[in-house]
Amino acid sequence: METTNRCGALSAVRVLDLSRVLAGPWSSQLLADLGADVIKVERPGTGDDTRAWGPPWLSDAHGKPTGESAYYLSANRNKRSVTIDIALPDGQDLIRRLAGKADILLENYKVGGLSRYGLDYASLKAINPRLIYCSITGFGQSGPYAARAGYDFLTQGMGGLMSVTGKPDGSPGEGPMKVGVALTDIMTGMYATVAVLAALAHRDRTGQGQHVDLALLDVQIASLANQAANYLVGDDVPQRMGNAHPNVVPYQDFPTADGYLIIAVGNDRQFANLCATLGRPKWADDERFATNPQRVKHRDELIAQLRSLTLSRTTADWVTALEGAGVPCGPINRIDQVFADPHVQSRGMRVEMDHPLAGCVPLVANPIRMSETPIEYRCPPPTLGEHTDAVLSEWLELGPKAIAGLRARKVV
Repeated sequence: METTNRCGALSAVRVLDLSRVLAGPWSSQLLADLGADVIKVERPGTGDDTRAWGPPWLSDAHGKPTGESAYYLSANRNKRSVTIDIALPDGQDLIRRLAGKADILLENYKVGGLSRYGLDYASLKAINPRLIYCSITGFGQSGPYAARAGYDFLTQGMGGLMSVTGKPDGSPGEGPMKVGVALTDIMTGMYATVAVLAALAHRDRTGQGQHVDLALLDVQIASLANQAANYLVGDDVPQRMGNAHPNVVPYQDFPTADGYLIIAVGNDRQFANLCATLGRPKWADDERFATNPQRVKHRDELIAQLRSLTLSRTTADWVTALEGAGVPCGPINRIDQVFADPHVQSRGMRVEMDHPLAGCVPLVANPIRMSETPIEYRCPPPTLGEHTDAVLSEWLELGPKAIAGLRARKVV
């Protein structure tokens, strides 16, 4: 699939991606999905760390592993891969030349890690004052922890998320729990995308690029949302509540005859509809339950009674009945059930792309729907160094002889 003649919203934008693993690649994949020409710079021979993070591996038509890990595939669609050894002076020169042509640069090296190569923001700004340079680290460019390595799991713990995730003290299975995906990395990638697009808008007005400093810990704290506000306003430290909501009741999972059901009542009218469907219409007028603040106050009493009722029918039966009554609810699906759901299928949340090694690769679709500049699935996650020659030719106008010389010196 060609990366030229793009018509996405960011089709005129060039991105030089020096990041690896998840937060940076997630941002660059989103930019690529929106049409940007994203060049993924990787270490010769090994590439992005996540290329080795398997199994599972993508299999070819004969069922043999291709060596492309599912983890890597999840965050690198629509990019082109170039292998450059930045430890070599010629490699550093190539990065500087590519940065001179780029609109955005993403990197997630340790603080100061690129300065020894002359690839820090100050050095590249001197070459390209319009460059938007986004640095993603665990703890940011300043502060007492700046030099530390940071990982998603670590910042979920340090940033408070694990303290409010998991079953409460005194219950079976109690203890702090991380979220089942690297949510801090994902959110950091999203914040990075918003930041660089805002910086692009500023550059359009002023002609001036800038440095964006993003820290996983900062993002995790910002993502605490209402839980952080509950503490800052109420001065009470939020606790683990399992699947319950600190401010809304009932808003959690309930046992059924064959599994579990989520009931998410967001207002008093929905609660009245729930009560009628459960055969307990008087609860809606009970002073203990009639309003959400009262339901929060009498949470334990209400939840116990609800649980005794939901056990009487299957999850599917409850979903049918409650949906019909206008009560938000749903099952707790396994991931295979997610992709088998008819609504998910109708929304096209699974896509398939041609792949040079496997023939075809299944991927999760981008959830953005745009009427004028729709998401395009132009090329699959690239194999290591797949586009080195093409990018050096297009961006830097290097000829075959010059590229062959770089290869001979093991620069690329």
